[in-house]
Amino acid sequence: MASDPKLPSTEQPDRRYDDLDSWAPQAILHAMWEGQLAAVAAVGPALPAIAAAAEACVEQLGRGGRLVYAGAGTSGRIGVQDGAELPPTFNWPEDRLVLLMAGGDVAFTRAVENAEDDVAAGAAAIAAHGVGANDVVIGIAASGSTPFTLSCLNAARAAGACTIAVANSANGAILRAAEFPVLVETGPEVIAGSTRMKAGTAQKVVLNLLSSLVMVRMGHVYRGRMVDMLARNEKLRRRAERMVMEITGAELEAVRAALVEAGGNVKSAVLVLEGLSGAEASAALARHGGNLRVTLAGLAR
Repeated sequence: MASDPKLPSTEQPDRRYDDLDSWAPQAILHAMWEGQLAAVAAVGPALPAIAAAAEACVEQLGRGGRLVYAGAGTSGRIGVQDGAELPPTFNWPEDRLVLLMAGGDVAFTRAVENAEDDVAAGAAAIAAHGVGANDVVIGIAASGSTPFTLSCLNAARAAGACTIAVANSANGAILRAAEFPVLVETGPEVIAGSTRMKAGTAQKVVLNLLSSLVMVRMGHVYRGRMVDMLARNEKLRRRAERMVMEITGAELEAVRAALVEAGGNVKSAVLVLEGLSGAEASAALARHGGNLRVTLAGLAR
């Protein structure tokens, strides 16, 4: 049977897997594993689009804007996961993060039937959060045509926000709706239509790359380390100490004292070990947009 040209590529069956359920377990796993490798490889051609989207994000967010993720089902949950990890990893302000999920908060953990088809809810969510010119809205949909996500992007763009679309099917409407489209063509799934597999993996990779690049470009990373990390448990407090030791070469006792003076902030602790007080370190970072490399360069002059 020929594929249906009206279906998104992510929904097409792959005839190679027609007898998948009759295969040996190891053969099934191998097929799915190969699919995961192919999903990661499919991101490669999209790297220029991801870079362009990231630079647009940096410009908008540098004006104090918010980062907004919008999606439904698997795509929405992947967006939520990426966004939720930004505050603890990079100290991204929680009041500058908006997570929009078709069906509302309950849909984070279980399916809400027909929520993805609710066009009015998408536009209403954008309006309710007052999305505007300094904000960035990232819409994620495997098929690229999810009505809720498309509605979010259309409303956000009309409000002047920067819009980014991540889709896995070339004809997806969200790619045309967004200012910065990111297409990762993962094709049919090993289990037809199960876009939590290849498409979901590719979306996770794209969002990891996009948000991490944005955070690097905004000064939340120094020498490959997450220097804005929130050290809220013992493991992370030890990590903060290691980071300061690695960056400065100072001994552990001096590092611990610097972290106390700096209120636990890694970047400020580095500056304390350069001779500043905690308050002076905070002020110096503020003058340079929180960028430790630029701040240190200023001290050296």
